[in-house]
Order: sequence, then structure tokens, then C-alpha cells
Amino acid sequence: MSHYPSQSPPPLRHPVPTHPAYIPEPPSTPSSPQGYRKFSSSPAPGQQPSHGGNPNPNPAAAAGGGQPYVPAYAGFQAPGYGPPPQQQQGGGGHYAVPQGSIGGGPGGPGGPQQQQGPYGAYQPDFGAWGINDATAQLGMQLGQSAVQAGQDYVQKNFGVIFPSTTVKHHFNVSNSYVMHKIKLVLFPWLHKPWARRTRRTEHGQHEWQPPRDDINSPDLYIPAMAIVTYILLTGLHAGLNGPGFRPQILGESASRATLVVLFDFLFVKLGCYILNIQGSSQFVDIFAYSGYKFVGVIFAIAAGFVGVGGMLWSVVFVYAFLANAFFLLRSLRSVVLPDPSISISSSSGATTTATVNPAQRRRRITFLFLEAVSQIVYMAALVRLPTA
Repeated sequence: MSHYPSQSPPPLRHPVPTHPAYIPEPPSTPSSPQGYRKFSSSPAPGQQPSHGGNPNPNPAAAAGGGQPYVPAYAGFQAPGYGPPPQQQQGGGGHYAVPQGSIGGGPGGPGGPQQQQGPYGAYQPDFGAWGINDATAQLGMQLGQSAVQAGQDYVQKNFGVIFPSTTVKHHFNVSNSYVMHKIKLVLFPWLHKPWARRTRRTEHGQHEWQPPRDDINSPDLYIPAMAIVTYILLTGLHAGLNGPGFRPQILGESASRATLVVLFDFLFVKLGCYILNIQGSSQFVDIFAYSGYKFVGVIFAIAAGFVGVGGMLWSVVFVYAFLANAFFLLRSLRSVVLPDPSISISSSSGATTTATVNPAQRRRRITFLFLEAVSQIVYMAALVRLPTA
């Protein structure tokens, strides 16, 4: 037996499983815009796999067609275990895990974080829809540039005539102001005084108080709502007493109201130009005063709805005209005959009113009477509703 050399048995070797060289990625779906990441199954933390002599644990990457090897337990560390293994055997089945799972998706411990915008806002991955990040960023920049260009154009062409601060000032109203202002327009001879109030700014200049603090201050809320109400009332009248409602009636009423306001505005503005009347907020103030006539027009139309007709309705219309004329005589006085002792601040600086001589004062008062009398023409055109 001594001529047989002693030799230990050869070590047992586990069979190495074989897998396809490349597994294609599952297609992205609209319900999962972030796509999928491929993971390889790996043993639980704390277990060391046997590579079985395979020098490359990622056969898919070695074949040149797969994605980088990502272990399923990457980033996961249970209590009592050491750091997760950096490489795992390429064996085991490959499977697709949506992003957001443990250790793999965005927001998980082991995966890349989601893109965060300003203030932590989530930005979607445009690559899932076939748009790369550079194209998406370029589109967003073009959109922002277009919006900014539109704002600059409006501010450049209309901001001089209707400054945003002045328009906001004329919409600064309250419920109490609206109720008292409508009462003032319908019953102007019960009101006094008519002088507008001013307040001192931080820079020591004077400015008009907002409508909610001064009943004599013009606003844009009541004229705007009165015009809309007038258009709706004409449609209602056509449906109840006229030939029947047609959508064109609303457009005709809106055009009629717009023309009346424009003619009235141009007449007052032309008179201010001829008489050399200057002011800090004339455009907005004149538009506001031109719209108060619709309150009287609505009052006359509402009287017709409740059954007032004939001579009695004519009396109601004449009263509405006289009330509006008297209201304009007293209210437009601050525009046509401003107080020279008041210096009102504006966007271009303080505006100081020059002293008016007696001849100029007479001409301006005559112009005020012409403006008041012309209201009967505008109001008569507005109350002519379509009939059968």
C-alpha cells in the first residue's frame, strides 16, 4: 500500500448558472414617467455569495449590451449588519423595479435623488417623453422670455396712460363705499361736501385718498359693474318684451356702451386740452366719471321692468338725467377747476396746478355745463332697447 501516494479528494464545485447575455429594458409608460432601473437579485444583507470562480460578476455588462450592475440591496443596511457588498454575483434572475423602491429609486437611500426645483418643487424628467433636459430648459426660457416681453409691451404702451398703481387705486373700494356711492349718484343734492381728500405720503407729498376712504373719490368698480349689468339687462329685456333673445344683442349693447364711453371721454379730454387743464390722473378719472351715467340708465330700465311706462317713465328718465348731470357738475370740478394749493404726487413727480384767471374760469365753467347737458344724448341712446 505504500506505493500509492496519499491524495485528498478534489474540492466540490457548485455549478455556475447560465443566463442570457442581455435582457432588454422594459419600455417606459405614461404612468411611470421616470422609467425603470434594472436590478439583479442578490442575497440578503450579511450573506456572502459564491462567485464560483467567475471573474466577472456582471455577465450583462461584460457582453457590452447591458446597463451597469446595480445590486437590489444597494443602500440598504439593516441593524447589526455591516456595509452592503459593493458587488454581487451576476447570478439570479434580473427583474425591473420602479424607481422609488427601497435602495433603488429616487428618494431612496441608495439611488439618485429626484430633481428639485426652487423651493423644493419637483421637476419632472422630460427624458421619459423623449425630450432631453437641454431642450426642456430652452423651451422654459423661451416661454418666460415671451411672457416678460408681453408684460414690457403692455407697460410701455398702456402703462403711461393707465399706470397699474393708479388703476389699483381706483379699484380699492369697500361694500360701504359702493352703497353710499350709488346713493350719491342717484341723489346727489343730498350730499355735501364735494371736495376730495388728500393724504401725505412718506416722502412728504400729497396724494388722493383711495375710494374706500373718500366718498368723493372716483372709482372704476361701479362703472365696470354698471356696464356689465346694462348689457345683461338689454338681453333680458329682449327676451321678455322684445322680438326674442339673440346672442347678437349682447354684442350690440356692449358696442353701444363702449362707443358712448369713448365719445364722452374724447369730448372731456378735448375740452381739457383746449382749456389747458392738466392733472396727474386725468385719464382714469375721466373714464370713471364717464361710466357713472350707467347707474341712472339702469335705474330707468329697471323702472320699465316693474311696469312703469308712458309719461311716468319719462319723468323717471328725466330725473336720472338731472341727477347724473348735477353729479358731474360737482364731481368734475376737481378735474376742470382743481385747487391750486394742492400738489398731487404722480409717477412723473409732483403736479402743481397753476392759478386760473377769471376768463379761464368762466370758460371752464361753461365747458362743465356743456358736459352735463350732453349726458341726455348719451343716456337717450343707451335706453333705446330693441322692441317688437
